[in-house]
Amino acid sequence: MLPRWSRILSRISRVGSYQKNTELVRRDLYVFSLRNYATVAPAVEPDVNCDANKPVVNLNKMFWSKPCSLALAIDSPNRIDDPQYTGMKRVILKLMLFYSKQSQFIRWSNAIYHRVTYQIDRPAIYEAFSLEKTFKTTFSLLVLHMWLCLRRLKEEGKEGVELGQYLYETYNHDLELRVSKAGVNLLLTKWMKELEKIFYGNIVAYDAAIGKQEDLQTVIWRNVFSDDGTSKPSESALLPVQAMARYIRREASCLSLTDKEAILSGNFMFTPLEETGSETTRK
Repeated sequence: MLPRWSRILSRISRVGSYQKNTELVRRDLYVFSLRNYATVAPAVEPDVNCDANKPVVNLNKMFWSKPCSLALAIDSPNRIDDPQYTGMKRVILKLMLFYSKQSQFIRWSNAIYHRVTYQIDRPAIYEAFSLEKTFKTTFSLLVLHMWLCLRRLKEEGKEGVELGQYLYETYNHDLELRVSKAGVNLLLTKWMKELEKIFYGNIVAYDAAIGKQEDLQTVIWRNVFSDDGTSKPSESALLPVQAMARYIRREASCLSLTDKEAILSGNFMFTPLEETGSETTRK
C-alpha cells in the first residue's frame, strides 16, 4: 500500500504546484517526509513545548472499558430525525417523493457520514493517537471509520448493504471535494481512482485482521501510521498503534450493540476522544 501512496502523493504534489496554494498542498499531501515514528519520543511523554494545561494521554489505559451501545438518547440534541410534517405540507412532500425509500436512504447516509466526519475532522483523534494531521492520515482515518460503518450495516442484511452503497456515494463525493480543496484540480479523476483502490485494499485488510489484536495492529500501522515502509511499528510508535487497535475493536463491538434504528438513521456517535482515560464511557 505504501508504494501506491508514494506514487499518488508525489504526483498530486506535482499537480498542486500549479495551484496558488502550493505550500498547503506540499504540507498536507506529501506525507512521507512529515513524520517518522522511528524517531519520535513515546506518546505518553508530554511535549514541553505544548500548552502546559494540555492533559497527558496515558495510552496504556485507553479503551479497556466494556463495549456499549453508541445509540443517542431520544432527547439528545445530537439526534438527526426526519421532520414530522402533517396536513397539506406532508401531502406535498409525499408527492415530491420526500418520503420515498431513495430519499430516506440519502438522508440516512448523510447522517451516518456526518458521524464519521465529526470523529475524524476534530483535533481529538489526532491528539489521542499522536498523529500528524495531513491528507494521508485524515484519509486513512476516514477509510477506517467508513469500514466500521459499512461492516455494521452489512449485519442488517440487504437493507443495510443497500444503504451502504448510498453511504459510499456520499463518501466519494466528499472525498473529491477534499482532494480539490487540497489543491488538486488537474487529472482529478485519475487520482480518485487511485484512492478508490486504496480504499478497497484497506477494507479487505481490516476485514481480515479484525479478529486478532496483533493482526489489526499491523494493518493499522501500515495504513495509518507508517511513513517509511516498515511493516512493524517501532518501539516508540507501539503504544499509539496498540491503543488505536483497541479503539477500533471496541467501536466495532459497540456498533454491533447499537440497535438497527439508530444505525440506519445515523442516530449514534462514535466514542468521544476529547477526554480519554482509564474508562471510556458514553456521555
